[in-house]
Amino acid sequence: MATIQANAYDPRTLHLGDEEYLRSGHLACPGCGAALGMRIALKTLGEKTIVVIPACCFAVCVGSYPFSAVKVPVMNVAFATAAISAAGVRAGLDAQGQSDVNVLAWAGDGGTFDIGLQALSGTVERNDNIIYVCYDNEAYMNTGIQRSSATPYGAWTTTTPWPFPKQEPKKDIIGILAEHRIPYAATASIAFPEDFARKLAKAKSIPGTKFLHLWVACPTGHKSEERLSIRIARLAVETGIFPLYEVEYGARYTINWEPSFRDVKEYVGLQGRFRHLTEEQIGTIRSNLRSEWKRLRAKVRLGNELEQEDH
Repeated sequence: MATIQANAYDPRTLHLGDEEYLRSGHLACPGCGAALGMRIALKTLGEKTIVVIPACCFAVCVGSYPFSAVKVPVMNVAFATAAISAAGVRAGLDAQGQSDVNVLAWAGDGGTFDIGLQALSGTVERNDNIIYVCYDNEAYMNTGIQRSSATPYGAWTTTTPWPFPKQEPKKDIIGILAEHRIPYAATASIAFPEDFARKLAKAKSIPGTKFLHLWVACPTGHKSEERLSIRIARLAVETGIFPLYEVEYGARYTINWEPSFRDVKEYVGLQGRFRHLTEEQIGTIRSNLRSEWKRLRAKVRLGNELEQEDH
């Protein structure tokens, strides 16, 4: 049974229609990966969607009432409550018999990995029927570029300034969600829009909680050039820093893109948040990368073995 859909995506097969649900004139920064991610998400899910947004960059990007850059209903909620608020919206829709409306929680890494983790865990434990997308720019960008548990090893932030960059590894949020045995969890990247759209469409078709971890570029927080956002996002995947894979029911792991494993030095070299790194620290990143890929491939093998035993 195939567990690697290596490099199987052809952008020419991606057609999401001409309708735009994210208006021009939104308040995202130039080169913002989250804006591109929202555009793809709404084009995939369509007009029958309600978006729940906690405190994060995108709560600002949408605009202030009575104006909105999003052409579907948006509910702004407290920082910690994206998942549970989305679950409440879902319950209300179900009570009205509106089962054909998608409920999309759209939260940053701070509101997912950290502040919102408790509510998210409760929601997925109940398997509430929502789609949760964490757009991950790897820090609290909206409040001043502070460290989050999604911030990678060696990164500069305002709370991990040079000469004391972050020393801890990035939290494995997909691993945490997979251990809840939810129906579907996956990683995605703005540099691979066809993969992201396919995963959203798949999530839409599955009942229960679906979680997508979307890597997005942030020129402001990453200290990078706006024009390089897609290139940096693609390098995150091609170096192996951010693998593209999906997990079904906590057991079956599928790697969706086999990276070329370009040297991480190319990736970190385009971002000012890594400018201080020494050769030794870059070597540590390479070593950590090899270990993480061994773990991921082991999970793929274990999932295969479990599936074969079940049959």
